[in-house]
Amino acid sequence: MRLGAHIGTSDGLEKVPSIGRSIGGEAIQIFSKSPHSWRGPPIPPDLAAAFREAVKTEKLAGTAVHHCYLTNLASPKESMYAISKQAFLDELSRVELLGVDALIFHPGAHMGSGVEAGVGRISDALIWAIGETPKAKARILLENAAGQGTTVGSKFEELAAVLDRVKAPERLGIAVDLCHLFASGVDFRTEEGYGEAKDRLSATVGLRAVGAFHLNDSKGVVGSHLDRHQNIGKGEIGVAGFRPWLNDRSWAKVPGYLETPLTEEDYAAYRTDLTTLRGLVA
Repeated sequence: MRLGAHIGTSDGLEKVPSIGRSIGGEAIQIFSKSPHSWRGPPIPPDLAAAFREAVKTEKLAGTAVHHCYLTNLASPKESMYAISKQAFLDELSRVELLGVDALIFHPGAHMGSGVEAGVGRISDALIWAIGETPKAKARILLENAAGQGTTVGSKFEELAAVLDRVKAPERLGIAVDLCHLFASGVDFRTEEGYGEAKDRLSATVGLRAVGAFHLNDSKGVVGSHLDRHQNIGKGEIGVAGFRPWLNDRSWAKVPGYLETPLTEEDYAAYRTDLTTLRGLVA
């Protein structure tokens, strides 16, 4: 697995790749705008070019943008659905300008309309967005949910249903957040548990659909549906729970991004977490 982390852009977008390398990462995830805004200010073309050049200079093995938290492509409310689609399309244009490998997003919540309806609306929105961006290169990755509320995607079967409806494997895949997976009720802390999780993943979305991991420990117990990240080895998953994922050759070229808690401006916690993870690799 290509290990990296989510890096803030406050020091300048063009500096993010070198910051990611400085903490021991070989992959970076960013927000292209505030995660609490529908739209962000335009990215100046020269700044985007500087970012792309820095990615090449640092020889990063993976890059991704995480979409904002407001978008809900599963919403049954037409006004929310419409603004979410437009925000998603706007993000796709920003992703292409930055030249990153993937756009990772939370599929959304059905708000009581039911999983089937939510899956249908997500699928329709993605078919539309992909149709509007026929030359786009970045892969769109649906992130699995922890199962809180009416969120769609806490089960691999639900994510598979979206992939099957959209039918664009070259443009669409999934990002597996290990905290969310654990919180949704999948216990992969033993060899047997990991094997069952991988078999289920293979039988539903397929292993080739996995385009990224979020490497987060969990503050909540297995099945808690609590989306609360913890530093590696300090949560309920524990250090050993990450070992099989890191040593499985199926994921050798897949980027894994830390989204663990930070308390220091210099990313000291990320450095520690990356060291811990690398120590698990056989």
